[in-house]
Amino acid sequence: MYTDDQKHEKEGRDTMKRGHILSDKIVLSPVDIDLSRCPIHVKTGLETFILGAFNPGMTRLGNGNLLLMVRVAEAIREPIKEGRFRFIRWSAPDHYIVEEHPTYQLDTSDPRKFRFLEYEHIRVFGLTSFSWLLPVELSPDGLTVQKIHYDKIIEPAASYQEYGIEDPRITKIGPDYYMTTCSVSSERHSTTLYHSHDGLNYTLKGIIMDHQNKDMVLFPQKINGTYYALTRPLGELYFTTGSEGNILPGPSINLSESPDLYHWKPVENVFMPARRDTLISYKLGAGAPPLATDQGWLCLFHGVEKHGTVGKYRTFYAILDRHHPEKIITLNDTSPVLEADPSLTAFLSDWIYLTDVVFTTGVEEDEGRLIVASGELDLACRMTHLDRSFFEKRVKSK
Repeated sequence: MYTDDQKHEKEGRDTMKRGHILSDKIVLSPVDIDLSRCPIHVKTGLETFILGAFNPGMTRLGNGNLLLMVRVAEAIREPIKEGRFRFIRWSAPDHYIVEEHPTYQLDTSDPRKFRFLEYEHIRVFGLTSFSWLLPVELSPDGLTVQKIHYDKIIEPAASYQEYGIEDPRITKIGPDYYMTTCSVSSERHSTTLYHSHDGLNYTLKGIIMDHQNKDMVLFPQKINGTYYALTRPLGELYFTTGSEGNILPGPSINLSESPDLYHWKPVENVFMPARRDTLISYKLGAGAPPLATDQGWLCLFHGVEKHGTVGKYRTFYAILDRHHPEKIITLNDTSPVLEADPSLTAFLSDWIYLTDVVFTTGVEEDEGRLIVASGELDLACRMTHLDRSFFEKRVKSK
């Protein structure tokens, strides 16, 4: 937990800002996590540390509090030993294994992952940390931690999660809660679905999107009798786009439909690709689950500008037609809603290993404002209050 000095400095960063951002605050970071209750440290006895507590799915519980489902990245404190890089793999029924590989056969330029150089015909990676999920209950305004539910940690439960569970998104549909996650393994890099009756206790239902189709967010209700979701397939092979248009080749946000939340069919029309002359030159993906507004479905998504090893991650928005979500009413990919804010994470300077990354994962309404949950720098959980009228005005001005 925070020392008194750290708490004071952290609270001082919760400043009111002009424009559409009403308040901005880091509510959870690695120094908040009790390592003695972290599963890899507990079950292996290894000396580990928390690389990040970030990219939280968010929903509102029945008691009015907000629930963050936080991705916690736990890593070996001394990963390189005697010329070999050590990393964690989960194995059934419930234990963690330390794998080792000679460092000279690895490319470790990305702090999040490393590449195996002996595979020349395909790109094969490992992860520098292992992610599991931690439910954290916040006050109704999302600015104060009420309880960290260590007893409800979500760890791997199947072989397709052998390298962790990442980037949850939670959508309440009727009385039930559904959480999509990215499950990582040597078998596949898939999207998996969890279900909950109360928003706090989740059951794994299995794989719903196959290899490298991630950033999946569910719409909170059926539209014309059908469930919809935003997805982001990510492959190795793309073809060039026509010179007469402004579309960039590469990953895009796609729209899929389903009769039951388990079986999904892509909508065939091109949906939301990256465009030339914008701040998105590398890739983009869905962020928060769509929010119903009078103007249409508000979709906050991330766009990445090519820069350095990782790129610059920012949050943008689109408004979709309420009855025909394949129709985009407004698309803003030139002026971000959120960017990484160094002033928010200054008190975590000793922990920072990335810059220029904000990754929005949830949004909830609250008395004329929007409460937005994001991961900041793959390190911490950022809660931002936005002026709801900002989006309303932008739609009316189009």
